[in-house]
Amino acid sequence: MAASIQSLPTPRTMYRALARRDAAYEGVFFTGVKTTGIFCRPTCRAKRPKPENVEFFPSINEALHGGYRPCRLCRPMDSTKPVPPLVERLRRAVEESAEGRVSDKDLAAMGIEPSTARRQFQSYHGMTFHAYQRARRMGLALRDVKAGKAVIDVQLARGYESTSGFREAFTRVFGTPPRGAKTGQCLLAQRMETPLGTMLALADEQSLRLLEFADRRGLERELVLLRRRLKCAIVPGSNAVLAETQRQLTRYFAGESLRFDLPLAPVGSDFQRRVWAELRRIPAGRTRSYKEMAARVRLPNGHRAVARANGSNMLALVIPCHRVIRSDGDLCGYAGGVWRKQRLLEHERKFALGGAR
Repeated sequence: MAASIQSLPTPRTMYRALARRDAAYEGVFFTGVKTTGIFCRPTCRAKRPKPENVEFFPSINEALHGGYRPCRLCRPMDSTKPVPPLVERLRRAVEESAEGRVSDKDLAAMGIEPSTARRQFQSYHGMTFHAYQRARRMGLALRDVKAGKAVIDVQLARGYESTSGFREAFTRVFGTPPRGAKTGQCLLAQRMETPLGTMLALADEQSLRLLEFADRRGLERELVLLRRRLKCAIVPGSNAVLAETQRQLTRYFAGESLRFDLPLAPVGSDFQRRVWAELRRIPAGRTRSYKEMAARVRLPNGHRAVARANGSNMLALVIPCHRVIRSDGDLCGYAGGVWRKQRLLEHERKFALGGAR
């Protein structure tokens, strides 16, 4: 096993990801296959090696230094795999459709086998292509209704022939019929790929509400909390806040800037918001203990309360809860995985010392 294995998920987790060809682990680890002398991406389509014949590396350099050559099939020396071309093409087709809907007949006209489209979309997004379209259409319908358009016009524009069917679908998603939705709220959700795995971002038109690694423990609970507190639905889509989030994430992981300057609206108690504000004052490349944090929020014996507030943060990286460690230097828990916490701290130390802003 590689010497820096502490920076990685557990071998069991990585082998399971390898067996599933899980795209969420792209860039997180590389697999060296002892019997062939090659190293691969987690998503490589080659025959799966036996557990005893693999070792894992956190970076390309370490795999190369381990004596492995890059696989010609999955090309691990190339940059982290982007969104699969077919998935990107499907998403673009939905955005370009006047109704926000792409049928199997439309796919066939595009030269795309519908079953292949469904399989790849489900594999990448964790939801069916039809479910994505339905959610996207509802998001667009809410925007139109809030803009003052007549409900019947919105219904027809979004491809619903039945008024009752549109009303029922709209009410099921947003909890209110179309005529009562002008003051309603909707969060747009977008997946964002990073070198440490897929992240999920949620934002309204004004602020970023959530940014978490997609495999974070408790993510589903956070989504339920946001829906309940904000009385809103969550649908796929994009807006200016999400576009800027993606841009700043890219700069962060490239080491170009370790600072985030995004409009935030974290959901939490007054105490939690005090802790989160203090987290944002920790410079990149530095850490603080829970005890130090408690003193800074004027609760000297409240390190446990600080730890709970830290764990309730829904804006990973932007509110840098990963920069808080124990007094003895132990990294302790991190909902995104301790291995990610270590990788983030290593990344920030490297570029903070190198002069990244």
